[in-house]
Amino acid sequence: MHVVPLPDLSVQLYSVRAPLDADFFGSLARLREIAFARVSTFGLLDYADTHRDPLAANGLTAPTTHQSLAGGDLDRIFTIAADLGIGTVIHPVTPRADWTTRSDVERVAELLHAAAEVASQYGIRVGYHNHVWEIRLQLDGRTSLEVFADLLDPSVILEVDTYWAAVGGQDVPALLGRLGNQVTALHLKDGPLSGENQDQVPWGSGELPAAQILAAASVLEFPVIEFDRYSGDIFDGIAAAYAYATGTLGFPR
Repeated sequence: MHVVPLPDLSVQLYSVRAPLDADFFGSLARLREIAFARVSTFGLLDYADTHRDPLAANGLTAPTTHQSLAGGDLDRIFTIAADLGIGTVIHPVTPRADWTTRSDVERVAELLHAAAEVASQYGIRVGYHNHVWEIRLQLDGRTSLEVFADLLDPSVILEVDTYWAAVGGQDVPALLGRLGNQVTALHLKDGPLSGENQDQVPWGSGELPAAQILAAASVLEFPVIEFDRYSGDIFDGIAAAYAYATGTLGFPR
């Protein structure tokens, strides 16, 4: 059973990357009109100079961000995050080739642990976001993501992308149950499980068992609506996902 009350919804700004490039302030205003108070940013170093004033002016906060933690200036990353009030920096992707052996997975865990040690000096946590290959690739009969989770210090959180976990062939509620309390963030997206980004649909209108997924995420802090792509108007899709989450599943408006 999920903890009560449910946390506020976020939306991953990657979903509206094209509108942001055209009109950053206006795109944030449209998300605020839908009723979001939280967003999750991406490409923190690329967008840092443009985030602060538009976020504040639209009454938005960003508790999480996606930013690569591989090979960059970690002190700069966490200084910028702290300045923007971001408390959790999530490593967004490690290539498929880095998940095929246990030694590969151990290196990814070491990367996150090294980043977490620096992040702790700024009062920030780090996390990892999966794609499909961490689910499809198996090590000793388990997903590479689960092997990875076993290696992680509890201070490193997981942001499970529910859509890619399902496309990878997993029963997502069962996977969340096995991963346990390290899953504090979810990417909430939906669709037919074809793996074709353009086929994604608003959360609650595709093939994923949304209510059961929510029930399995017992320590959820950051529920994040996201689309990799959407064939319709992206703001309409986000609004539909928000309406389902607040109207059917009981998230706060």
